[in-house]
Formats: sequence, structure tokens, C-alpha cells
Amino acid sequence: TERRNTVLALMHRNEYITEDQMRAASAAPLGLSPRIGDAEVAPYFLALAREEFRARLGKQAWKSGIYRIYTTLDQGLQRAAVEAVNQAMPEVDKRLEKKVGKQALAGLPRPQVALVALDPATGEIKAALGGRDYTSSQLNRLLAMRQPGSTFKPFVYAAALGGPKGTGSPKFTLATIVEDEPTIFKFGDEIYEPSNFGDKYLGPVNFRTALAKSLNNATVSVAEQAGYKRVAEIARKSGMKSVRATPSLALGAYEVTPVELAGSYTVFANLGDYVEPTFLAEVRDENGKPVHKMAPVKSPVLDPRIAYLMLQLMQGVVTSGTAAGAGINFPAAGKTGTSRDGWFAGFTNGLVCVVWVGFDDNRELVLEGAHSALLVWAEFMKRAVKLGDYAQPWPGPPAGLASADINPVSGKLASRECAETRTEWFVAGTEPQETCRAGDDIIEDEEIEETGTVTTAHGQAPVHR
Repeated sequence: TERRNTVLALMHRNEYITEDQMRAASAAPLGLSPRIGDAEVAPYFLALAREEFRARLGKQAWKSGIYRIYTTLDQGLQRAAVEAVNQAMPEVDKRLEKKVGKQALAGLPRPQVALVALDPATGEIKAALGGRDYTSSQLNRLLAMRQPGSTFKPFVYAAALGGPKGTGSPKFTLATIVEDEPTIFKFGDEIYEPSNFGDKYLGPVNFRTALAKSLNNATVSVAEQAGYKRVAEIARKSGMKSVRATPSLALGAYEVTPVELAGSYTVFANLGDYVEPTFLAEVRDENGKPVHKMAPVKSPVLDPRIAYLMLQLMQGVVTSGTAAGAGINFPAAGKTGTSRDGWFAGFTNGLVCVVWVGFDDNRELVLEGAHSALLVWAEFMKRAVKLGDYAQPWPGPPAGLASADINPVSGKLASRECAETRTEWFVAGTEPQETCRAGDDIIEDEEIEETGTVTTAHGQAPVHR
């Protein structure tokens, strides 16, 4: 106020304004626009940033010191996350009401949401929401442990294509044909019987179709052949600590948090390297001296060639699979998932984003991930790509890969005798050797729904895409 009045007095002295104008302006309120701080736009984010500070520097440091804490938050992306949730979650409410009826939802809490977006190169979390409204609920769903459903399936196919980095040649290729059919899997003394919704099966399918259509039985079969231990090893190295080497892990039976899953997907976005998620960029003391500076914590998980093959498969989920209805018109890849909740885990070349939608009391959402979490993810990513350089073309294939034209139905090399042709990538030397002949590409085609059920020795739980 004092400085404003000094300037007005000088303006009057230099005859820019009259004395009446000076007096009127000096008596007026300042009319300052309050700055919207991080605490208002990202309360869930800051809660976890504080927890990370305590974990890295100790609780005593938090209590006794004076620090300047610099987070990884990007306010533009955080606002995009808030806008996406506000835009998409009412549509989720409508779809839920349409599916189960308004009366069935009367008096019950609305479904909740969690969103986390990070830079795959650094692990820096740029935006995070742990609920629809912090003022009404401070429960932070970013840390909720839930079954990820089919968002886990890419780790099954990665294990089959080559396994952990340094484990040798791939056992399968993108042209490998697997059976999607009713199957009883034996594991020790247990019997495991997954099924597709409505007991509809596609029969022989290639890897691309199995993942894009999120086929349950085909995926468990791939996990069995690749080895449950190998699948679990890749998942643990990718940050999912709770997984066990059992058949049910193939369909996402072991719980993760949205933050964990986002970190795990850096393996695909980085062409093989896992990067640990972080909310902190730097900590300084009260005098500005650096106390703790974060550096990316990286570890190799997949051979870059295998990660590139997985990128090819996961793009198919967005362009022609269970996420094709999202209207994404920029390079993106990902996977839908449904357990009792709805999930979508996806990424561009510059941003990984995971969205969870579900009920706090663990009631079944009833909506598939494609009709719940994907709506939020798509709204956020469409806003995000307008804010930054997050959707550039994918990198070219790493050394050691070769392309070949195949018939996708038979998995054999393409020929004039078989109508359909697709160019596919292979680890050099693993291309198909047989050529497709007349009749090899004739197969009965069936569409299946986006949901399925898995029965385990511990009971029955829905497994969806």
C-alpha cells in the first residue's frame, strides 16, 4: 500500500494525474489476486511429498529443522488432472447409474479416483490426485492397495518374449499363436480355472490379438509356458513388490498402488529401464544450502529389443483394442484393467499416467476400465499434450530387431495364398520360417466382451480388462 501511494504521489507531482485522482486511487483497496498455491491445487500430492521427505531424511529432521522443499509438481499438469477428473467422473457416475439403476446407488458414496502422472526418464511425479475432492475426503487413494487386473498382462507377454535382461533368447515372438480356450491350470495341489465373459473364446490367436483383446485364458497359458517365476521376477524388478509366482498373477491378482503401477510402466516407456517414482526434486536448509538432491534411480529390467516389441503390442490396445474408443489421436500405448475396480495405465514418449476408479469399501465397480478409468486418462492426456512436448513420435527400433511380413492368423510368413498381411517386428533370427499356404488363415472369429471371471482355490473374483 505504501509503495502504491508513493507512485501515485509521483504521478501527481509529474502531472500525469490530478490531485482528486491521486486521492481516490490512494483510498481504493489494492485488489490483489491471491496466488493459488500448491496446497490448494495439489493437497494429495503434498501429503506424499512430506512422507517421502520423512522417509529419506528422517522424522527428526522434519521436526527439528527448517527446510526449503522443492517438489516435482508441474502446476499446469496438476490443473489438467483436476479438470480431467471434474470432466470425466460425472460421466462415470452416469454410466454406473445406467448399469445398476439409480435406486441401487441411493445413499451410497460415489466412486472415487486416483491419478498419477510422471516423467518416465526421471521418475519425477508431475501430477497426482488421490480423490475427487480433498475437502470432503482426505483419504489418499494414491496409496490404496488394489488388484490391477489386466494392466498387469503386459508383464506376462514381456516375460514370454524374452524375460529379464540378460536371460537369453526369446521363447516366443509377436507371431506366436496361442490358444484362447477353456483350460484347467494345475499349480501344486490347486486347480485354477480362468474364463472369458460368457464363456466365449477366440481359439488360436497371436500375441497382438491376445493382449489387445485382453484374453484371460490365452494370457494364463502364456504365463505358464514362460514360467510364473520369470513373470514374477520381471514384475518385482519393475517395482511391484507383492507379486507371487502363481497362475493368478497373470491376471493381476496381487495388489499394487497407483504410484507403484505408474513406476512399473516406466519399463515400457523407457525401452527397458525401471525408474523409481519420486515427489521430491531437492531439499535445502534455511540458508539455501543443498541438503538432498534427487537423481533418477534407474535399473535395467528388459532388453531394449523386448521392450520395443511390447511397445508395438501396447500401441495396438489404444488403436484397435480395448482402449480404441478413447479418441486418442497422438502416439500412445497402454492397457485397460478391471478387477473389482477400473484401471488404465498408459504412456506417451514423455509421460506415464495411471488412473484408478473404484469404491473405498472395495465394492465391485461393475464398470470395466475402458468405461471408467480410461475416460479420465483420455481427458487428462488430451490436455497434457497441449501443455508440453509429451507426444512426439516413438523412437525407431533398437539394433538387433528385424521386420517381416506375416499372415497374422497363421503366424507364418505372408504369401499370395493367404489374404491378410501384416509387417511385424522380431528379434533378429526369430522370424517365422514357414510360409502361409491356402487354408492356414481360415479360422472362426468371435467377439468377446470386456469382462471375465477367474476362479481360484481362494474363491471367485471378477477379472476384466
